[in-house]
Amino acid sequence: MNTINWGIIGCGNVTEKKSGPAFNKIAGSNLVAVMRRDAEKAADYALRHGVGNWYSDANELMNHEGLNAIYIATPPASHMDYAITALKKGLNVYVEKPVTRNAGETRRIAEAVKQHPNQKLTVAHYRRAVPMFLKVKQLLDSELIGAVRTVQIRMWQSRKPALVADVTDNWRVQPELSGGGYFHDLAPHQLDLMLYYFGEPEHYHGFSLNQSNTTPADDHVCGEILFKNKVVVNGSWCFNVAESQTTDSCEIIGTKGKITFPFFGNYISWKTDDGEQTLNFTHPEHIQQPMIEKIVAFFNDEGPNPCSIDEAVVLMDIMDAFTNKSH
Repeated sequence: MNTINWGIIGCGNVTEKKSGPAFNKIAGSNLVAVMRRDAEKAADYALRHGVGNWYSDANELMNHEGLNAIYIATPPASHMDYAITALKKGLNVYVEKPVTRNAGETRRIAEAVKQHPNQKLTVAHYRRAVPMFLKVKQLLDSELIGAVRTVQIRMWQSRKPALVADVTDNWRVQPELSGGGYFHDLAPHQLDLMLYYFGEPEHYHGFSLNQSNTTPADDHVCGEILFKNKVVVNGSWCFNVAESQTTDSCEIIGTKGKITFPFFGNYISWKTDDGEQTLNFTHPEHIQQPMIEKIVAFFNDEGPNPCSIDEAVVLMDIMDAFTNKSH
């Protein structure tokens, strides 16, 4: 195995626990350099995490000797440019979700991937590799609840969702940086799992609006997906409900029962004619580590791509349809 020597562009909150430390805990993987525009914060991150090199300029990081892979963890507005630049420099790329602000930008990355066949790129839809969500797939594949008929997603949160990291600039509700609002931050995990579980969509539509006008971003999104296997998914995302009404729920209803789980929780429940059961899970300490293990294998030609840019294009097309964008 060749050692994957990583550099992180954008060492903010997501890299503190979810991803950053995992790069040094996987065989054949080393985190050798980090970058943040604020030099003081970049140096502090490197010191706290035992990383030998830090930069305040992304191009300087990408030119670091021996580096062969980049993890892009900045706000989505810069994902496309960083990803394309990294591919041109001969680097493999792991890019956070949402992969870009819209499907048009995602397609430009997809074109760059085709133009650089020696480079590889994976999107951070890491719940595909988390044991709890793999268990849901196993239950579905075993037809525990028979043929799936409908899926109901509800993500209702207050104006300051507890699920979202509290940052001073709150870039997540600045559409020019994030692509939209909290929907763009949280829904990629949910909708990607639907694609992972049910395959190719046939049709999708939706709408969004800004009900509260407390930020520039829409705070209420609704959408429907009809999959080619005739599974129907209905989703509701609202980010201006009372604290007492917050909900994170996915119900998958079939001809023999129902599976229920939260996207940001740690249990799966199911109910069939044979009874009810709940499984509790302890997530990995670094929740992206199982995905990063698969990426290291993929970069070394020892496994498939755990989430390709082409899959991300489909996801972003759905998100654009739900939020009234066309690109």
